Amino acid sequence: MRKMDFKMERPGLLKEGDHVKVVEGTLPSSYYYTIDPSLAMSGNWPFTKRLQSTEGVVSSVEQNERGYYVTVAFDEDDVQ
Repeated sequence: MRKMDFKMERPGLLKEGDHVKVVEGTLPSSYYYTIDPSLAMSGNWPFTKRLQSTEGVVSSVEQNERGYYVTVAFDEDDVQ
């Protein structure tokens, strides 16, 4: 199981247990992922840690002083 964190700008857009689809974006030296339809965005990931799945399940939604963060679990091996 691989987990990835996403930044969500507003509360209530996603909840634990939601099934989500992600869209991959490409930068010159990395990838980033967006929970469709633009609900939350990941940080940048190097090419060696590219996500293989396009669907996952929200495992947690947390709020801290920097905002709302969503953790999504994907059915693939964790990348070190």
